[in-house]
Amino acid sequence: METKLQKTTLGDVHIEYLYPELSYKINGILIEVFKELGSYAREKQYGDQLEKKFKEYGINYKREARIGDSGNIIDFIIEDLVVLELKTVLFLISEHYEQVKRYLYQSNLKLGILVNFRNKQILPKRVLNINNIHRTTQV
Repeated sequence: METKLQKTTLGDVHIEYLYPELSYKINGILIEVFKELGSYAREKQYGDQLEKKFKEYGINYKREARIGDSGNIIDFIIEDLVVLELKTVLFLISEHYEQVKRYLYQSNLKLGILVNFRNKQILPKRVLNINNIHRTTQV
């Protein structure tokens, strides 16, 4: 499948975003779920609500997808393109980002979204598989 990119220029820097339309849809759904459940639900509750929204919007996904025989389980793989990892922690630490990077590497996908529902506002983080991206600047 061909990588869809959106091109943006910031000053002298040219940036291309991976899967801009899909990322926008995912972020919108994350915001909807956060507004519905607030910041103190359990991770499974967020996952259940996300699953309902993905079905409602006709977005293909795999939930709790195992990666080969590694024993790792991804919360969601969206449209066979994006890893979505959910957290309900006080704050994200480097280990959470490393977890998503590991999932991207093992699944050979390019983009991950890491989201922590415990914050006062939702701030999804984009995580890239730098081993699977061409040498142009892609975020």
